[in-house]
Amino acid sequence: MRKTHALFLLLAAAGTLFTQDVTGQIRGENITVNVTPDHKDWTYKTGEKINFNVDVRKSGTLLDNTSVSYEMGPEMYPEQRKDMALKKGDAKISGKMSTPGFYTLKVTAHVDGKDYVGWCTTAVSPEKITPTTQCPDDFDRFWEDAIREARNTPLESHMTFLPEKSTSEVNTYHINFQNDRWGRRVYGILNVPVKPGRYPALLRVPGAGARPYNGDEWSCKQGMIVLEIGIHGVPVTYDRTFYDNLSSAALADYWMNGIHDKNQNYYKHVITGCVRAIDFIQSLSITPNGQLVSVNDTKNGDLWNGSDLAVTGSSQGGFLTLATTALDKRVSCYAAVHAAMCDYEAALKKTACGWPHYFYDESTRTTKANVDKRLVEQLRYYDGVNFARRIKVPGYFSFGYNDNVVPPTTAYATYNVVNADKTLSPYPKTEHFWYQEQWDEWNAFLQRHLNVSK
Repeated sequence: MRKTHALFLLLAAAGTLFTQDVTGQIRGENITVNVTPDHKDWTYKTGEKINFNVDVRKSGTLLDNTSVSYEMGPEMYPEQRKDMALKKGDAKISGKMSTPGFYTLKVTAHVDGKDYVGWCTTAVSPEKITPTTQCPDDFDRFWEDAIREARNTPLESHMTFLPEKSTSEVNTYHINFQNDRWGRRVYGILNVPVKPGRYPALLRVPGAGARPYNGDEWSCKQGMIVLEIGIHGVPVTYDRTFYDNLSSAALADYWMNGIHDKNQNYYKHVITGCVRAIDFIQSLSITPNGQLVSVNDTKNGDLWNGSDLAVTGSSQGGFLTLATTALDKRVSCYAAVHAAMCDYEAALKKTACGWPHYFYDESTRTTKANVDKRLVEQLRYYDGVNFARRIKVPGYFSFGYNDNVVPPTTAYATYNVVNADKTLSPYPKTEHFWYQEQWDEWNAFLQRHLNVSK
C-alpha cells in the first residue's frame, strides 16, 4: 500500500497518468548516455580535480565510434563546450571549481540522426555555499500584517463527505474555507481517522501547476489528520481536463502574476492560505453524536491534539513548507523536498538560482540583461531563503544533485541558513523526482516527529 500510494503521488505531481496495456509499453531508451563521478558521494573540495566517467551504451553494451558534444562548468553556467568521438564508447572528462557550489557535465550523443543526453552534477564544498538574497528590513512586519488582515475574513468553512473515498478507518471530505477576502477560498481534501480521539495533523502543500487531489488515506491510517490543499481557489475534485485547461489559460505562468509589487504577488494569498489551512485544522471538532464540524473562528476545536503539526511538500510545495513553518508557530516540524523558489538573486552573480529563475535567461544560458532593481527588491519577500532563516523547529531536507528544475546549489544554500535542528538526506542521482527509499525516509521523519511511528 505504501509503495502504491507513493507512486500515485509522484505521478500526480508530474501531471502524468499511465494505463497498463497488455500489448506492452514504451519504457526508456535502448541507447543511454551515462555520466558518473569518481567520488562515490559525488562530493569534492574547491580546487580539487573532478573526474567524470562517460560512456554511451546500446542494449547495455558500449557503442563504438560515437560522436558526442559536451558542455561543463558551474551549474546553469557552462564554461566549456567541445565535440569529440568516443572510439570505444567511453571516455574520462575532468574539470574543477574554485568556489563552493555545484559543477555539471552534460553530454549529448549523436546516434543515427537522434540525440541522447546524460548529465552529472557534483557538489563542491557544499557546506560552504551561502545564499545571495538579501532580506528586507520590514519582512516580518509585512507578513504579520498580511496574516492579520487575512484573518479579518471569517473562515466560513464547508465540508462535503466523500463516501467513495472513505473507508472503515478513514473519513474523507472535500472542504473549503475563506482565505484573505470574502469569496476567495481554499479547497482541499481532508482525511480524518474514524476512531474517536485527538490527533496530530499533517498539512500537505502542492507543487506547481493545477490538478485534482485525492487526499492521503495512507498517512491518515497511521494516526493523523491530513489536509491536502490546492492553491488556486477552485474545487479539487473535478476531472483532470478541467485543470489542464486552466493551466494553459487562466493559470498559465501564474508564478509571474504581480511580481513587481509585493502586495499583488500571486503567492501572497497562497501563503496566507496555507496559514489559514492551519486555522481550519485547529477549528475541527467532533460533536457528541460523532459528526465532524468546524467551529470556524469562534473557538478551538478538539480533533487536533494542539501540539503536533507538520507541513510538507516538494518543489513549489517545498517553498510553501518553508514559508508556512516560518510564519506559523503552531508548526512543530516540517519536511521540504527539492524546494523551489529559493535564492533568486543568485543569478545576478552568475550562480545557479531558484525556479522560476526570474533573472536567468534560459535561451542564452546566462543572467538576463537590465534586471529591474525594484523587481529584485519586491521578490525578496517571496524568497524561500528568507523564510528558512526564521525557522526554529526540526526539519527534513532532501533533493537531487541532477535536478535541473530546482538547482541543488539553491537547495544547499537554503539548508545552510537554517539555524535549528535539521536533517539532510541528498539523493545525488535524482532529478526533479524522488526514489522509493527517499519517499519512505521522508514519511518516516514525519511520523516520528508526529509521534505516530508504527
